[in-house]
Amino acid sequence: MVKRLFDLSVAGAGLLAAAPVMLLLACWIKLDSRGPVLYRGRRAARGGGSFAMLKFRSMVTGADRVGGPTTAGDDPRVTRSGRFARRLKLDELPQLINVLRGEMSLVGPRPEVVDKVQRYSAEELRVMTLRPGITDWASIWNSDEGGVLAGAADADAAYEAVIRPWKIRLQQRYVDGCSLRTDLRILACTVLRVAGKRVSPPELADCPTFEELRRQVLALPEQTATRLAA
Repeated sequence: MVKRLFDLSVAGAGLLAAAPVMLLLACWIKLDSRGPVLYRGRRAARGGGSFAMLKFRSMVTGADRVGGPTTAGDDPRVTRSGRFARRLKLDELPQLINVLRGEMSLVGPRPEVVDKVQRYSAEELRVMTLRPGITDWASIWNSDEGGVLAGAADADAAYEAVIRPWKIRLQQRYVDGCSLRTDLRILACTVLRVAGKRVSPPELADCPTFEELRRQVLALPEQTATRLAA
């Protein structure tokens, strides 16, 4: 109950404060490329089912028909306004509406596409006992996923091989230790990350760095990428 009240108050205040920026960004998106301002992606909901996760559209219309769900930093489907929004995480602001609706929380495991969740193991499904969140430990650890995957022969396969195992581990770590105090720490670290500051909370001490992830992605054999994507 305390977490839900916290989510409602912060999400409501956040929408009011961010309204001018959201309006300007919406205008730029509309002028930059054809298509809707908002992207509605189906994501797995807590306990089963799905919901429409809202984001400012950062890719060309129909991007899902010409590529996979994972986006590398050099993905040509990303628009000019989209690159700017992604760099500052402004594309995530509409998810405050999801929080008000009760579909998401400010802090929780990042929403995943439904078909990937259907392949989760019983242990991995523990992360679905909580509302998905706008940010979590994994978001802070790998705040530049597109940069990590840039140049990958197959971004989806590289994500599955290099990023997903650590992402799930950190989400399970949050499930085991979630509290309002932890949420406040994650939110503070997220703000610092977006501002370009380096943060090193102890919860991420055992995680590979950006440079280490890049080396793993670029060293991934092409035949392995093909096998993982199959």
